[in-house]
Amino acid sequence: MRHHLHRHPELSCVEERTADFVADRLRELGLPVATGIGGHGLVATVGREGPAVGLRADMDALAITELTGLPHASQAPGVMHACGHDGHMAILIGAATILQRQGVAGQVHLVFQHAEERYGGARMMLDAGLLDRFPMQRIFGLHNWPGLPVGAVAVHDGPVMAGTAEFALQFRAAGGHASMPHLTGDPLLAGGQFMVAIQQAVARSVDPMEAAVVTVGCFRGGHAQNIIPQEAELTGTLRAFRAETLAHLRARVAVVAEAAAQMAGCDWSLAFDANPCSPVVNTGPERDILRQAAGRALIAAPPPVMAGDDFGELLGVLPGAYAFLGNGELAPEAGLHQPKYDFADAIIAPGAELLARAALFALAA
Repeated sequence: MRHHLHRHPELSCVEERTADFVADRLRELGLPVATGIGGHGLVATVGREGPAVGLRADMDALAITELTGLPHASQAPGVMHACGHDGHMAILIGAATILQRQGVAGQVHLVFQHAEERYGGARMMLDAGLLDRFPMQRIFGLHNWPGLPVGAVAVHDGPVMAGTAEFALQFRAAGGHASMPHLTGDPLLAGGQFMVAIQQAVARSVDPMEAAVVTVGCFRGGHAQNIIPQEAELTGTLRAFRAETLAHLRARVAVVAEAAAQMAGCDWSLAFDANPCSPVVNTGPERDILRQAAGRALIAAPPPVMAGDDFGELLGVLPGAYAFLGNGELAPEAGLHQPKYDFADAIIAPGAELLARAALFALAA
């Protein structure tokens, strides 16, 4: 199943064939499946009544051209499961198999979420009534993690992954000849001032003991050496482990943008992504359940990471916990979101056992 999913990746919000494949496998297990939740999200349920717990896997791929050369390499040009969501789906189908065979005292809702990489699939499912249709008291998830030993499980205290917000900033002016800068504002100058000054949002307005990142990843403007362009655009990302810090960074982006525009004589406009990611923060009792489920595979957790995952949206409304599952050695160009990445098949069974045990322990708690 994992190799089939890897050969046929689909980007965020277009996971139609992926969802159909997963739904068919779950129905083969005899499970009822609800599809089309907020898009291509789907939920299957093990058990019929009683207390309920959720298990979640993501389904979408990335816009990356695969360079692994593997027999099961992507057959979709420019699209690749470079984050291991193919493996996450296989793991959750495996957990469904275990739970269905063993039986559960209560219900386990298996949440297959679309659009994790972009557009906020978790929020789409919540807004479509996920918890009204499938009430649950807790939720658990995992992510494969290159750099940790194969099958090892790390469960953090508190923060696991950062909350994120993306921004797009434009500076505009009349433009003109490079020899006559006094006749126009300068969008490139404004952009350069912003790039330097925005780092002070972290260095001088965030507690030094708190993690926060502001990165401008793209700066576009101009096309000739002797022309001051009419427009420049900068896009970037904000990262923090607390929602309050993320909101503070958003406010500082606007303050710095306005100051840079005034200095360079430009107009400006700023837009934030409509689908920010909340921080992934484990709650105490659920962290302990996930650690108990890991058993001997449990290792000391590495530091939290500034990458994001919209599992945080689910943790904003439910207690839960998120584990890192070791994917083995981290090789050059073979990490997450890289073209030579490949999910380790050897961790499918341990991952399935981890999630199944977590659900059973949670229902017994």
